[in-house]
Amino acid sequence: MKQRRFAGLALGMAAIVGLGLTGCSAGGGDAAAGGAGDGDYTIVIVPKDATNPWFVRMEEGVKTYAAETGTTAYQKGPAETDATMQVQVIQDLIAQGVDAIGVVPVDPGALETVLKQAMDAGIVVVTHEGASQQNTMYDIEAFNNTDYGAFIMDNLAEAMGEEGVYTTMVGHVTNASHNEWADGAVARAAEAYPNMTLLEAEPRVESQDDGEVAYQSAKELLKKYPEIKGIVGTSSFDAPGVARAIEELGLTGKVFVSGTGMPAANKSILDKGLVQTLTLWDPADAGYALAALAEKILDGETIANGLDLGVAGYENMQFAEGSTKVLEGNGWVVINKDNVSEFGF
Repeated sequence: MKQRRFAGLALGMAAIVGLGLTGCSAGGGDAAAGGAGDGDYTIVIVPKDATNPWFVRMEEGVKTYAAETGTTAYQKGPAETDATMQVQVIQDLIAQGVDAIGVVPVDPGALETVLKQAMDAGIVVVTHEGASQQNTMYDIEAFNNTDYGAFIMDNLAEAMGEEGVYTTMVGHVTNASHNEWADGAVARAAEAYPNMTLLEAEPRVESQDDGEVAYQSAKELLKKYPEIKGIVGTSSFDAPGVARAIEELGLTGKVFVSGTGMPAANKSILDKGLVQTLTLWDPADAGYALAALAEKILDGETIANGLDLGVAGYENMQFAEGSTKVLEGNGWVVINKDNVSEFGF
């Protein structure tokens, strides 16, 4: 499978930061479902929300994988970010007898039973952003989650002048990856920025993966705690919502936010200086990689360190330290006002 990266993510355009992952031969082994296959598979990727722009972009990667390989691969998700609705989608796919399901969990705990049902039915189950998921064969992460959170904090610290009170925001308190990023950010601040202090009264705020909720929550926080100088965002809706509150309250240049976000959707807040930098991984690449992993398992391939999923950032996957299930890549990129127009999405 040829190496590829989706439109606009040329290496010269965006900084991709190596994670220094260990090269130990942790875990792996033959995880075949039914042995080597003939490639006549149906692979379905289940995102958190079919309408969220992040997952609309992910679907592009799934479609590209299908076009390049000839495998029947498509995306099917709930109409909104809701764990119960996501369970129903997976139950329907089990009933249809698909060969593999790749899931981006809304709530890993809420999916354990239905994913076990899928695996018991002989369906290959893989996840993305689900490092805590028990009933999955493998979980792929674009990077080490703790390191990514630290990187978000480095960007916020630079904007804040490495001093002041900050807090963290997650899409959902049940979201494993968001909380790992936030924990990584807090740990990084404690280690590297002695003049930055986490807001003890409200150290973690939930945005419900909703820009309006992020905006309203940020407004309330900034009015209630005028000492706040920075907010770490994790959901792709957090930074835009917080930036809107900062601008409305006349706090531009006084309060700062960093986090994950889509380039085109955030060009305005970057151009205005409401946000200095955003970080992300291309969800299209993740969708492609998730489908590729599922097919390798179906074909009976050995899943081991050095795994190549055919897309830049996922061409040398390594098992997370101490894990035989979580595979990490090096797929994050940085967005700022200088390169935001170059990504193509």
